Formats: sequence, C-alpha cells, structure tokens
Amino acid sequence: MTKPKTHTYQKRTVMNTSLEKMIDFHEDPRALGKLSPPPIFMQLHRDDRTSLNEGEIEFTLWFAFIPIRWIARHEEGPTEHSFADLMVKGPLAYWRHEHIFEPTENGVALIDRVTISHQPGIKGLLTRLAFDGIPLRILFFYRHLRTRLAVT
Repeated sequence: MTKPKTHTYQKRTVMNTSLEKMIDFHEDPRALGKLSPPPIFMQLHRDDRTSLNEGEIEFTLWFAFIPIRWIARHEEGPTEHSFADLMVKGPLAYWRHEHIFEPTENGVALIDRVTISHQPGIKGLLTRLAFDGIPLRILFFYRHLRTRLAVT
C-alpha cells in the first residue's frame, strides 16, 4: 500500500503584540470557536488538554447542516514557542497543524503551517473542496484576522 501524498500550506502574519498575549489567546478554551469562520460552527464534545502541548480535544465542525467529527491531539511544535494539533480521527488521511509564534522586531509573527493528505476516492474529493485550496486560504485569512483583533 502506498503512503498518501502530503503537501503543506503556510500563512505568516506579523502582529503588533507580545508573545504573552499571543500564547494567552491560544490557551483560552474559547479560542477555537472564535477562530471558526461563519458559516462553520464548532461544537465542543470533550477537551482533555492540560496545556497547548498536551491532551486531546474532540469536536464537531458544522458546515451548515453537515457535521464533521474531529479528534485532535495537542503536542509540542517545531520551535520553543509553538504547538501542534494532529488529527487522530477525522475526515482527512492526515492533518497536522503547527501554530508557531516567532518574536520579531515589530511584535510576533503568527505562522500557521498545515500538512495535509487526502483519502482516495469521493471522500478525498470532498475534503479537497472543504479543507484545501481556496477554502484553506479563506480559513487562515479569517483566523489571522480574528487573532489580530484579539491580541492587539
């Protein structure tokens, strides 16, 4: 069996804020709901996270009347000021989202790096339409805008 092909999307935005404010915002249990763009509604079922780097969260993303169940494990990210969520159960073959906070001269760069792999067949076609390409760009444009409003 061949391993599904992955690709990576990245968005970077410098925000005039402190590292502490950026981390505090992401530690807030309400952050995920705030970062879900309309018409997507996030319904939380279970949040066992003990920190940004440890634990699991289970939720449903509602795309109007279509539910997408998701379980993500939070783990350490690639840098000192980062964390990642790895899809344990969900619609894609693979999803790893790294949240990187990089101090800069002008504040903090928020870097969202998502590595994605789709399942074969119709399921993969549907996840490409919902979680890749233009929808992915819109999602992270919205998330960076909402983060900026919260931390500056």
